[in-house]
Amino acid sequence: MKKKIWSKSKKSINTMLLTMLLLWLILFGAGCSQSSPAEVPAETPAETPAESPAETTLPSLEGQTLILSTTTSTQDSGLLEFILPDFEAITGAEVKVVAVGSGAAIQMGVDGEADVLLVHAKADEEKFVADGHGLQRFSVMYNDFVVVGPSADPAALKGASFANAGEALKQIMDKGASFVSRGDDSGTHKKENSLWKLADMTPSGDQYVSAGKGMGDVLQMADELQAYTLTDRATYLSMKDNLELEIVTEGLDGLLNPYGVIAVNPDKNPQINAEAAQAFIDWIVSDEVQTLIGEYGVEKFGAPLFFPDAE
Repeated sequence: MKKKIWSKSKKSINTMLLTMLLLWLILFGAGCSQSSPAEVPAETPAETPAESPAETTLPSLEGQTLILSTTTSTQDSGLLEFILPDFEAITGAEVKVVAVGSGAAIQMGVDGEADVLLVHAKADEEKFVADGHGLQRFSVMYNDFVVVGPSADPAALKGASFANAGEALKQIMDKGASFVSRGDDSGTHKKENSLWKLADMTPSGDQYVSAGKGMGDVLQMADELQAYTLTDRATYLSMKDNLELEIVTEGLDGLLNPYGVIAVNPDKNPQINAEAAQAFIDWIVSDEVQTLIGEYGVEKFGAPLFFPDAE
C-alpha cells in the first residue's frame, strides 16, 4: 500500500516539475525576444566616449624639436612652464621657446624662422595668414590688459570714470605723471598705441619712457620709477608680490587681450617642422589642455590668469 502511495506521489512530483520547467522555458524565451531599449541601448555617436586628442591622436615626435615663437607674457606669466611639459611628455618632442614681442614673433614666422606662433596681436595675426605666411589662426585663450601705477596714484586714476582706456592714458600725460611703454612692437605695445590713437594724442617728453623691453622688465622699471604702465593682467599678477604697483584702471572698452596660435607656412622654409606645428595646435586647443589653461593661477591667485577660448 505504501508503495502505491509513493508511486502516485512520485508521478505527481514529476508532473509538477515538468510543468514548471515548461513554464520557465516559455517565459525565458519570451523575455529574450522582447528586450526593451532600456535593457539594450542603441549605439549612437553621442553615446560613444570622445577620444582625447592629446592622448590618442598626436604623433610620436621623439627626437624632434619644435620652435615656438611667442610673446613674453606667456613666458613671464609662467603659463608655458605650466603646460609645455605635457606636450613634451606626450610627443617626445623638445619645445624651443623664443619669447619676444608679438611683432617680433610674427616676423620670425614671416622669415621662416619658427614652426608655430602663439601671440596676441589679432589684426596682425590675421594679416599674417592672409599674406600666406601662416596656414590658419586658431583662438586659444584670452585675458585682459590693465593699467597699473604707484599706490600714491599721482594721476588720480583710481575711481575715475572713463569712457575708454585711452582717456585713462591721456589723464596720465595731462597730470604730468610718468608712463613706461614697452616700445618693442609687441602685442601690448600695439594695444597701447591703439589707446593713444583713441585718445587722439601722441605721448612725448621725459615723462614718456620707451623701454624696448619685455613685460616683466617693464613692470620692474615702472616699479622703480613709480610710473604707470599698461600690462596684461596675467604677467602683473604673477609678479605682484615683488612689486609696489597697483591696478588703477581695468575693465574698460578696448582692454580685451585674445591669443591665437598659427602654424607657419612650411613652403617658406624646408626646415620648418610642419608635423610638430600641427601637433602643437591640436594639443593646445584640445579639451585637456584648455582645462589646464583655465586652471593656471587659480590656486595661487584665486582666479585663472588666462581663460580658454578654443573654438
